[in-house]
Order: sequence, then C-alpha cells, then structure tokens
Amino acid sequence: MPGFAIGESDFVLDGRPLQIISGALHYFRMHPDCWADRIEKARLMGLNTIETYVPWNAHSPRPGVFDTSGMLDLGRFLREVAAAGMYAIVRPGPYICAELDNGGLPAWLFRDDDTDDRVGVRRYEPRFMSAVTQYLQDVLEIVRPLQIDQGGPVLLVQVENEYGAFGDDQTYLKALADVIRNAGITVPLVTVDQPTDSMLAAGGLDGVLRTGSFGSRVTSRLETLRKHQPTGPLMCMEFWDGWFDYWGGRHHTTSAADAAAELDTLLAAGASVNIYMFHGGTNFGLSSGANDKGVYRPTVTSYDYDAPLDEAGNPTEKFHAFREVISRYAPVPDTVPAPKPAAPEFTVALSDPVGLLPGFCGTWSDHQELPTLDDLDARLAIFRTELRQGGPALLTFGEVRDRVQVFLDGAPVGILERERHDRAIMLPHTRGRLELVVEDQGRVNYGPRIGEPKGLIGPVRVGAEELTGWTACGIDLDRVPQLWQSAGPTPSVLGIGPTAWRATFETDGESDLFLRTDAWGKGFAWINGFCLGRYWRRGPQETLYVPAPLLEQGTNNLVVLELEVLETPTATFTGSLRLGFTDL
Repeated sequence: MPGFAIGESDFVLDGRPLQIISGALHYFRMHPDCWADRIEKARLMGLNTIETYVPWNAHSPRPGVFDTSGMLDLGRFLREVAAAGMYAIVRPGPYICAELDNGGLPAWLFRDDDTDDRVGVRRYEPRFMSAVTQYLQDVLEIVRPLQIDQGGPVLLVQVENEYGAFGDDQTYLKALADVIRNAGITVPLVTVDQPTDSMLAAGGLDGVLRTGSFGSRVTSRLETLRKHQPTGPLMCMEFWDGWFDYWGGRHHTTSAADAAAELDTLLAAGASVNIYMFHGGTNFGLSSGANDKGVYRPTVTSYDYDAPLDEAGNPTEKFHAFREVISRYAPVPDTVPAPKPAAPEFTVALSDPVGLLPGFCGTWSDHQELPTLDDLDARLAIFRTELRQGGPALLTFGEVRDRVQVFLDGAPVGILERERHDRAIMLPHTRGRLELVVEDQGRVNYGPRIGEPKGLIGPVRVGAEELTGWTACGIDLDRVPQLWQSAGPTPSVLGIGPTAWRATFETDGESDLFLRTDAWGKGFAWINGFCLGRYWRRGPQETLYVPAPLLEQGTNNLVVLELEVLETPTATFTGSLRLGFTDL
C-alpha cells in the first residue's frame, strides 16, 4: 500500500521494506551555498537519507524571535535534500546536545526572573513547556508540508534526544509527542537513547519507535534495543564514526577500517542507520558548547568529527571505506567525488589596532553588585571598579564561568580559568582601577549543568571585603567589525587587553581558505563581517575554515579580536585544514 509506515520488522515505503541508510548533515554548521555539494556527496557514498538536528537557540536568540534566514533556512535545506532524490529525518529536540552551546536550548530561557524558582529544564514545567510548545510549532510549520505523505522528503521526526541519560519524566515526553502530533506531524515518531536498559526504559515512550545511539559492539547493542523494542525496525539513530575535540586536547580520530566493520555488522543485521556525522561542518560564531564532568572542557570551533567528509567537504578514508560497505546492501552511484585543490597560500599584515580597555567597548552601565554575563546579555564583557585598600591582597571569586583576565591600572595581572577551578589571584597592590575581562567559552551541552548562568558567580572579594560599585560593558561581538567607524588606532595600549585588528586581501572568490591561528593567542575572527568562530593557541585546532561563498571576488575584509597578545600582527592563509595532533 502507498505511504511510509513502521512494519512488523522493517520500515515500509509504498509496500516495500526500506532500510534507511542515512547520514547527519547539520544545515546550521554549513554555509547554505554548500548544502547541495554536501548532500550530493552523501548520495554518492550510497546514502538514501539525510538527518539533521534543529537548534532552538540559533533560531530563537531572543524571546519571540524565530529566524529562518541564511544558514537557518531549514525549509530550503529539506527541499535541497528532496531535489537530490533523498529522504530526510528531522530531530527538533527541544534539547539536541550536538556539542552546541547549551545543548541547543536558548540561554534566555533560564535567565533569572521575578519568580523564586528557576524554569524547569527538560521536564514538565509550565514555563518550559509554554516556550517549547511555541518553538516546536514554529519548526513544524516548516516540516509539516515537507513530510513524505505530502510529497516531501521527511520520513521521521524525533521526540527529545537521549532523554534516558537525563531524566524519566514520562509526562514531559508524552506532552512533547502530543505537541508534535497536534502540529500536524503524521510521519512516525522516534526516540533515541544509548542502549542500556535504564536509559531505554527512561527515555522511551509507548507508541513511539525506540532507536539507539552507539558506534561499537553493534550485535550486543542491537540485542539490548530489541528487548525494549520487541517489534518494528531496529535503527541506530547515531552511529558514532568519530568524535569532537576540546580546547587543549588532541584531535580525535578513529580507525576507518574498524568503523566500516561495525557499519557492516549493523547493515548485515538488517538494521537502519544514521551515520553521525557524515559531515560535521563548523561551529561558526559562538555556537560551540562544552562538557563538564568535573573538569570544564569547551568544544573547539571545528566540528570535523573525523567524518567521511572533512570540515571543508573533502572525502576522507572513511568515505571510501563506508561506500564500499554500503555497496554490499544498496545501490551506490559509480561517481566518486574528487577532493578540492589546495587553497591559496598568502600572508597579509594586520593593522589599525583598537583597544577595548581604553573605552571603545561600547555602552557602560552602573551596578552596585557585580552582574553576570547573562544580566548583560553578553558572551564577553569588561567590569571595572576602584580599589582603595592599599597593599597586596588576594582577589577571590565564587566561581569563574569561564575565564577572567585581571588588569590593575591597565597592566595585566593574570588569568583565571574554570577548567583549572581557579578562584583566586594575588594582586600586587589594591589601590587603583581593577578591570576584569570575562569570557563565556561555551555553555555546557550535556548533563545537569545545562542552563547555568555565565560570568563571575558569587561575590568578588579583596581579602575579606566584598567589592561593590561596578561599571560594566557587554561587548557586542557582532559589532566588532564596525569598531573603526567610531574609534581610531590606540598604539599606546597595543596588546594590553582585548584588541581588534583588521586587514584586507584579494581573492577570486571561488576557493575555500584556511586561516592559520596557531601564531596568535586567543580570540575571534571575522571575514566580511561573518564570525568564523573562536581560536586559541592551546589547540588542537590550528586553522579556521573560510568557505568560498563567504568571499567576494576582489577585496575582502578580515577582522581579529585578540584577547591576549598578538606578537606578530600578520594573518596567514594556508593550503588545507590543520586540525592538530592526534594519537593515530
């Protein structure tokens, strides 16, 4: 019979069994003019389906906003999947993890308000459910006409995400499923959990197909999944073929041969699969998240993931190994995509430095007590107060989330970091202007610390005295490329505190570029006003990816905001990705 459904042991499309062979492509981690290329390469590897998460925080950066422009045009992305003759899976969360800031949940949802208790996180709580309902209605308004039963590509829609690792609120899960159905979604719904008895029991929902997330020990994982899903198709919704990187760690890679062997076992068992990731892409802007299981680990800008396509969209060893495995179970096109030629290599001088500490930060506000970054609606901010004590003393903080640079009368004193659990630093004297540059390096995306406030938490003290009488300036990072419209060079404070630099360069606008950052300190970079993301000398990542569609034929503008010291004010573009050292 026509249509798509869940059968006794298979997915069924128009009366025939369908083994879904999918790959994850996150539209929000690619320039939209790259979507068609990545989708086509997925088809050439033998995939028949594309899966994507939907990031609530990107679409709704502020209450009442639902942005679908540019990289957030989900409808265009799904139509491009359909144009390639492929199917789609949509996973709207509301929580998605994905190593994204706050796991995809908007930060404004958890800001303090006039009530005594905090908004619920991933549970059946009225304020959380009200916001979630509006978000899902907005997303599914796009998805509804693109379902398979309406001539579109969408086969499945997921409810929440690995909920069994977080909670067991069945009322919450059922309410989400009801919201999705009431929004006009008629295709089958699924949940996903790691294949343990406790997680599958807590994260599953009666009447909704359970799927698993794993990358090894396929046979035993499928057996566990089958215990909790006695009938219907078996599916690994996240077949982990690589991993993400964090600042200060190594670049993670996994064996292509081992991953291909596990994929072979999965497909031979008749299970469906979604390869996570087929192409990871990039955490552009400040979209990357963090993990904190006792030690805070912020995620790097690259989301290469050691996937079949690298961050720049080139086929890797895994592409060819997976393609050969898939060819045993499904038709695979004869064409194999060729890697792109090496990118141009050149160096340009950075000039016209603008220091933010001298006063080019923006709008300052007065506060008796130190505000958080959330209070300022900022990811980076400068805080000032006057010290009047006199001699050396210990400066202490309740908790640093996530990094603070300390300056006294414009001179650097030191840096405190969350990952080292730093909470104190000795001041050489305590008379003069104290300035704190506080950075949010990415909100935790997994576990109980989702939704926590950012900034300096708890009192700031010199000795036993709490400091009050602050002025604060939240730095609007979107406006950094326009600093020169209101400020001139500040050579007298060159390299002291956050300093913006700029350069111009010429390109043909047709080739990707790779901006080397390993000679710099820590900061952010923009090309033609678009934020490429964070960089940090700590590594492992040593380049920022510049997709060709960002570039103009002719003159292009580069802006760098360096938080530490730029010893050599030059910018170098290299021929390929440099993702850092690895154990393999």
